[in-house]
Amino acid sequence: MKKKITLILKIIAAVILLQTLFYKFSGATESVELFTKLAGKNEAYMRIGTGILELIASLLLFLPRAIWLGALMVTGLMSGAVFSHITKLGIEHNNDGGLLFGSAFLILAIGLIVLFKERKNIPILGDKL
Repeated sequence: MKKKITLILKIIAAVILLQTLFYKFSGATESVELFTKLAGKNEAYMRIGTGILELIASLLLFLPRAIWLGALMVTGLMSGAVFSHITKLGIEHNNDGGLLFGSAFLILAIGLIVLFKERKNIPILGDKL
């Protein structure tokens, strides 16, 4: 049962992360505006770079020996997203009713849960956790 719940959580996180990639990689107006607020003239580098990292993290969540790394990446990326919303973007961005912030917060929570469940598989540290 616990493995099924973890799998469902990973699928939820991956689906949300992967569906946002279209906007990041296609240069959708909303995505460009958001990353311009964060990175100014370097928005394209940050937007595409973030998308690539989110793609890698999503894939790693399903590789048995690298789940911990995917969860760690998800946690780091979504910590940055939540922090950006709190400090620069605002909870509600582009009249989205807080959807982006809520999604980032949900994925952050999932990342932390999966990372906790996979803590024993982290090389070097796993035996101590």
